[in-house]
Amino acid sequence: MLSKSQARRFFVGGTAGFSLVFLWLTVDTITQTAERSNEQNLTAEVIRGKEIWDKNNCMGCHTLLGEGAYYAPELTRVYERRGAAWMQIFLKDPQAMFPGKRKMVQYHFKDDQIAEVIAFLKWVGEIDTNGFPRKPDLIAPTASSANATASVGSATGSSAATPPALFTTVCQACHSLAGTGGKVGPALDGVANRYTEERMDLWLKNPQAVKPGTAMPNLGLSDKDRTELTGWLMTLK
Repeated sequence: MLSKSQARRFFVGGTAGFSLVFLWLTVDTITQTAERSNEQNLTAEVIRGKEIWDKNNCMGCHTLLGEGAYYAPELTRVYERRGAAWMQIFLKDPQAMFPGKRKMVQYHFKDDQIAEVIAFLKWVGEIDTNGFPRKPDLIAPTASSANATASVGSATGSSAATPPALFTTVCQACHSLAGTGGKVGPALDGVANRYTEERMDLWLKNPQAVKPGTAMPNLGLSDKDRTELTGWLMTLK
């Protein structure tokens, strides 16, 4: 059993020791805050995107950095999952991409507002969250994946070695080709052997008309984009 003087020394020593540890941890946290919080990339566009996020109460449905509601998808890594091009199409008209499924409100955002929301979500995705949330199954296309896809044509003897920009910026978020791309939709290797050109064009024009209930979104492609994408896909044999 400790004497009063020993107990006092134990208390004072323990308090001083843990105070020093707490002080060191505080200083260490402060020195890392700017880098880990992505503060250096906080632009005016990002701030305006955050204001739009708050004004429309997006956290009433979505979670961000672990906070918010769980009605709609978690968006901390949405930029990494989908990429800017896909997000721009979706935010323009959420219901058009997933008719009868998505419940997201149509906010009628202007193009500059969409760009600001995307900039904000990109900034959030670059915050060092120590691995939270887990790495997404969907991976947005990057320059390296576009280069890998471009080499497929040469490897398969295709006459269209370079894929359309739409494929590398949007389609590869869900589909893979030669092992590169997303894993949600089917791989597109040999897709020309499974579809006729007419059916491929119809599929890209209105997926629900071909297969009701499909998870494939309606991208609202222009005739030009659809023709270009169909022509290239039909070379993948």
